[in-house]
Amino acid sequence: MNKQRPINLELNTISFPASAIASILHRVTGVIMFFAMGILMYLLAVSLDSESGFDCVQQFSSEPWGKFIYWGILTALAYHLLGGLRHLVMDLGFWEEIQSGNSSAQITIALTLVLSVLAGVWLW
Repeated sequence: MNKQRPINLELNTISFPASAIASILHRVTGVIMFFAMGILMYLLAVSLDSESGFDCVQQFSSEPWGKFIYWGILTALAYHLLGGLRHLVMDLGFWEEIQSGNSSAQITIALTLVLSVLAGVWLW
């Protein structure tokens, strides 16, 4: 066993490439989408239950924190969709080199920021 290998346990000093960050964010947004589906299905069930339930969901949707939750869900959905398309293209054999992989990750993150702003404008 090689005892001379470098050990770096300080996570704040490690710099990840953009492709690693994009891959991690894709997994995180997948988890967010899993829980978001539960929230959205609950809201749908409440709204379909009765007229008062519909009014309750409508009031929730008009509150700033309700809009913030919707904005977060839309942002996670946008990133997960773009990240999934990026991974699909990589599975086809493109963007596998370091430079093109980092460039596609940066473009994915930038497009998500644009879509996130557009979703915020649409909701508010």
